[in-house]
Amino acid sequence: MTQAVLLLLAAAVLWSLAGVLIKWVSLPALTVAGFRSAIALPVLLLFFGRRAVNFSATQLIGGVCYAATVTLFVSATKLTTSGNAILLQYTAPLYVALLSGWLLHERTRWFDWAAIAAVLCGMSLFFIDRLSADGLTGNILAVLSGFAFASLIIAMRRQKDASPAGSAILGNLLTVLICLPWMVQTQPGGADWIGLALLGVFQLGLSYACYVVAIKNVTAMEGILIPVLEPILNPLWTLLFMGERVGPWALLGGVVVILSIIFRAVMDSRRSVPTV
Repeated sequence: MTQAVLLLLAAAVLWSLAGVLIKWVSLPALTVAGFRSAIALPVLLLFFGRRAVNFSATQLIGGVCYAATVTLFVSATKLTTSGNAILLQYTAPLYVALLSGWLLHERTRWFDWAAIAAVLCGMSLFFIDRLSADGLTGNILAVLSGFAFASLIIAMRRQKDASPAGSAILGNLLTVLICLPWMVQTQPGGADWIGLALLGVFQLGLSYACYVVAIKNVTAMEGILIPVLEPILNPLWTLLFMGERVGPWALLGGVVVILSIIFRAVMDSRRSVPTV
């Protein structure tokens, strides 16, 4: 379990680089998503090989959810602040809690529902800030990315005795196919290639290599709650390196979301400690 937690934390740190790197690359969203997945694909194949792909129904569903997660998130990050994009994506525990009991038979407890209610309140605050049409669209795409991410976690967790890596491999392949028209239309420049390489190799490829190993040894809720470091670091990197600030209401909403997730994690750990 300790190794799985460390792998989840490593994945979270690598995922947190998405905002600053996506903002840095001066290409359209779907071009970035396509090239990022094209670079991540051989990284995952190097770690897990083609045998990881078995084309089971669950694996295929996971692949679709993966493609939706990464394309929606890149699009959201291009349209709204990276802080808004990642903090709204981290409404995913809400959907995991709602779905895991039904699909995974992992019980949802009272504090899960309390955290869900708080997350919904926090999420609503993001839409109070003054937003452009693009910013509003970006926020909506971020929420949809959160639902896709939650569905991906459920699909991967259902493959705990099989090959969750196959969903990531198929998802990257599907993303490349979806984004291919934009990849052909807009070619990266020199500096763009550096950002895309960092995104593909480390932020997406290596991070999911860590994640798919860890998800076999944790519950779906743990798989979405432990990487809570990501939404804390992501806006920090973009503030430090890009000077991008999160709006005051969005910042308050993000604090509510993060505290709700931490509350749920603390309550879960207390319930897990055996009584003497």
